Amino acid sequence: MDTHSNKTILVTGGAGFIGSALIRFLINETSNTVINLDKLTYAGNLKSLTSIEANHRYQFIHGDICDRELIDCLLTQYTPNIVMHLAAESHVDRSINGSAEFIQTNIVGTYSLLETCRNYFARLDVAKQATFRFHHVSTDEVFGELGDTGLFTENSPYQPSSPYSASKAAADHLVRAWSRTYKLPVVLSNCSNNYGPYQYPEKLIPLVLHKALAGEPLPIYGDGQQIRDWLHVEDHVRALYLVALRGKLGETYNIGGGNERTNLEVVTKICELLNTHILDKPQGIYDFKQLITFVTDRPGHDQRYAIDASKIEQELGWQPERSFESGLTSTLDWYINNPAWYQQLISSDKPDVLTR
Repeated sequence: MDTHSNKTILVTGGAGFIGSALIRFLINETSNTVINLDKLTYAGNLKSLTSIEANHRYQFIHGDICDRELIDCLLTQYTPNIVMHLAAESHVDRSINGSAEFIQTNIVGTYSLLETCRNYFARLDVAKQATFRFHHVSTDEVFGELGDTGLFTENSPYQPSSPYSASKAAADHLVRAWSRTYKLPVVLSNCSNNYGPYQYPEKLIPLVLHKALAGEPLPIYGDGQQIRDWLHVEDHVRALYLVALRGKLGETYNIGGGNERTNLEVVTKICELLNTHILDKPQGIYDFKQLITFVTDRPGHDQRYAIDASKIEQELGWQPERSFESGLTSTLDWYINNPAWYQQLISSDKPDVLTR
C-alpha cells in the first residue's frame, strides 16, 4: 500500500461502521494523522476504535458536520490535506419511516461541509492547494435498480428509490457542483453493500446472527430474491484510501466486491455456517434455517444492485481480496467472539429489518 506518509486526514463519521474501519486502517497501516469528527448518533460507537484511541496520531472530536463554526475551527487548527466525508444517515428503512434526519445530515450537512472546505481551500497557499482533496463517499443506491443483467458504471443515470438514496444522490450532485463551479478539488466513490466486524446490528448480517442465536424469527422482505453485491469493509477502506490519494480530481470510482447474492442466499448461508459453529442451539432449533420467514416487502424496494469496478481496478490497481464465503465466515466469528460489542446496542435499540 502506497502510504504517502505524514498527511493529516479529517474523517467525518469516523465512529460509524465504514468510518471506524477506515480509521483503524489509517492508524494501523499508514503513518498519517487522523482527525475523527463524529456526532455519535445511534450508529456511532467509539468502542469500535478502542484499539487505536490512545495512538498519538489519532484525535476524536465530538461534533456535527452542520456546525460550520466548529468545522472551520477544526480545519484551521489541524490543516488537513484530505477530508474524507463519510458522515451520513444510512439505513433505508429508517429513511422511509422518517426522512428529516436524512435530509438534514446527508444534504444540508454535506452542503455545510463543502462550503466550509471551500473557504478553507481559498485560504491555503498555492502549494497546499495543490495537495488538498475532498473525498465524498457515497452508495450504489443512487443509481436505483438494475434489471436481471448489467452493472452500474460511473456513468449510470441517477434514479434513487428511497429517501435515503435520494439524499445521497443530492449530496453527490452538490459535491460535483462545488467542483465545477468553485474548483474545489474533489473525488467521489460509490460502493456496494458493506459487511464485516463492528457493523451496527440493524444491518442484514449482524441482525440475522443475533436473532438466530436468540431463536427469533428471521423475517425476509418479499420472496428474498433481491440481489446485492457484497463488499468486505476492509477491502472497501483500502479502496477509499487509494481514491483519496490517487483518484483523478473530479472523477467518480465505483467500488464493488463482485459478490452478487440474493438476500435469501445470504440468510441461508449464515444459517448454514451457524449450524456448524454453534453446537448449543436455542431450545427446539435443530437447523437455524427453521427460523426463516417471509414478510410483506418494503415500499420501493430495489430488486438488484451490481457494481462494475473495472475503473478503479485499471486506474488505481485495486481489487477485493476477500471472497464472500471467507469474509462472511470471519465476520460471523468476530460477532460470536465479541457479543458484548453488539448486545448493548441491541438492548437500547430494537432493530427488526433484514435488508438494506
